[in-house]
Amino acid sequence: MENFAFVIEDDEDLSNIFAEALIAAGFEVETIRDGALAQQRLKEAEPELIILDMHLPHVDGATLLKQVRADERLKGTRVLITTADALLGEYYRDEADSVLIKPVSFSQLRDLTVRYKKK
Repeated sequence: MENFAFVIEDDEDLSNIFAEALIAAGFEVETIRDGALAQQRLKEAEPELIILDMHLPHVDGATLLKQVRADERLKGTRVLITTADALLGEYYRDEADSVLIKPVSFSQLRDLTVRYKKK
């Protein structure tokens, strides 16, 4: 499915804002607020883009990032990390396609992700 994205974020308000920004950028979005559920969904789906929080219940973002990068099916998936922890964001900068330090605005996310959309 083209222009399909996951928002993996446990904060409900942020999850909704991120999802709305991606919808405005032209993506179909599935929101996931639990790391274990995200881990399962990543085995079943092939999102084009993932907005990934690093601090999640049950399975953390670092584990999910490793899963995505190790899965041949997901080699074209872009991962955009969102975190309030600047040091953690910097640590994973080379593995992610982008890192945004929270707070992240609707327009900032929309404008960044529109370039990841397939035409």
